[in-house]
Amino acid sequence: MSSFEFVSGVLLLIAFLGVVNHRYLHLPRTIGLLAGSLVLSIVIILIDRWVDAVELRQAWGDLVASTGMPHVFLDGLLAFMLFAGSLHVDMDSLRAQKWTVLALATIGVVLATGLYGVGIWYVFGGTVPLPWCLALGALLAPTDPIAVGGLLKNAGLPPGLLAVVNGESLFNDGVAVVIFTVMLDWANGHVSTPGTIGMELLTEAGGGIVLGFVTGYIAYRSLRLVDDPALELTMTLALVTVTYSLAAALHVSGPLAVVVAGLLTGHRSTRYAMTDRSRREVVLFWDLMDELLNAVLFLLMGFALLSVEISARLLAAAAAGIGLALVIRLISVAVPTTLVHLRSLPKIRGVAVLTWGGLRGGISVALALTLEPSPYRGSLLAVCYAVVVFTILVQGLSMPILIRRLYPPTAAPPR
Repeated sequence: MSSFEFVSGVLLLIAFLGVVNHRYLHLPRTIGLLAGSLVLSIVIILIDRWVDAVELRQAWGDLVASTGMPHVFLDGLLAFMLFAGSLHVDMDSLRAQKWTVLALATIGVVLATGLYGVGIWYVFGGTVPLPWCLALGALLAPTDPIAVGGLLKNAGLPPGLLAVVNGESLFNDGVAVVIFTVMLDWANGHVSTPGTIGMELLTEAGGGIVLGFVTGYIAYRSLRLVDDPALELTMTLALVTVTYSLAAALHVSGPLAVVVAGLLTGHRSTRYAMTDRSRREVVLFWDLMDELLNAVLFLLMGFALLSVEISARLLAAAAAGIGLALVIRLISVAVPTTLVHLRSLPKIRGVAVLTWGGLRGGISVALALTLEPSPYRGSLLAVCYAVVVFTILVQGLSMPILIRRLYPPTAAPPR
């Protein structure tokens, strides 16, 4: 199948499932796409088992291998999604919550990786080596900025808490990708000392932040020189692609670099370097880009089920992995926020929202699918996919209800 045929098939499915959801299900669009593709995946699995002459799952595996979908997402599409998401972050609220966001994106990710890795190692009964379990902990540590931003955009959270949720989800993926890479090296026999691991984290994360500041500032100064919406839009596209490419060449965190560049663009460039017309057109373009790429991502996430070999043992491990993920998420939120707010302990309502709102998504699935074939790959994929589907379908759909109970809308004053 050619790349053009693959894209046309994906867009056709998005349109079809979107119409079905709009007419009958009325779910949030991205969740509707995930649910629809999940149902189609189950149908394909049943056909594959009942009809001997059909090997649809094998065809899917060949398609994933030939198109390199996980790498396409991590090395390309992710940059555009993160940039689009960061454009709308309230920088004033984020600045006020900077220490909380920093603690969650660093201490929280490290805690989640270590505790989940050890916990799932016990769940597997030691059949999966600890380094591989820690790699699973790392790929499940980050909350997904695309899933979080899309589902909580209009949920009615207080601005400060919304800034923490969005800020954490934008920054923690860069740290988690670095930890995942280090854990994978360890699992493959490349021994690293704690000092080496710490230096690699500092270099990749810090270098990505610095690079994002540099490219974002250059783009800001350049945008001040022109007054042409089409050219300004082209410049923002160049900012994303060049920043991500430079990050790969310099071996620093591309996601963090793009997020910082996007924050600068959303806070300064759209305010001080663009006319009202340019700002409207640029923001509209990136909103449409965000919607389309979100749709593609959630559709492909549903079909990731075809990469998982289902058995009773793996189903039990996946169920235990879901419960473990909730407990570890609570710990990895409560500890960092308590450390930041020692003088005034964090409100239980905020911890509850951050815990239940810790949605995993495309980043976790893409990282899992990049795992090379090994005796443990199937177990890791099964647990990863179960946690992702649970957080999006169960936690994502129930988040508005939880938020309305914890933060009821203020009643309008009587006339």
